[in-house]
Amino acid sequence: RAAADCPAAAPAALQSRLKEQLQELLGDATAIAEDRVAQEAALLATRADIREEIDRLKAHVEQARELLDSKEAVGRRLDFLTQEFNREANTLCSKAADVSLTRIGLDLKAVIDQFREQIQNVE
Repeated sequence: RAAADCPAAAPAALQSRLKEQLQELLGDATAIAEDRVAQEAALLATRADIREEIDRLKAHVEQARELLDSKEAVGRRLDFLTQEFNREANTLCSKAADVSLTRIGLDLKAVIDQFREQIQNVE
């Protein structure tokens, strides 16, 4: 939930940061075309979009809850599910355009590791 609410991944924030970086690199002497900045910001926003990872994490959490509520042996299936959790967390961290999002991803990875340790004791 915290990752989905991270403002640094918002397109407006990306566009603003891109414009600042371009002005810093190029100085005031070079005019920056607003439409070009908008295009680049849109491209960066697409690459940094984490909604798909958040949706998959939600689906994995729901599946984990169902498995934990079932009466059958689920240890191996939960182990596979933690691998999926890790994939999404890794992708989230790799797409992080902001330190706060990286921290959220690292916290998530720590929780996943704790979950994996717990399911080692489940059959």
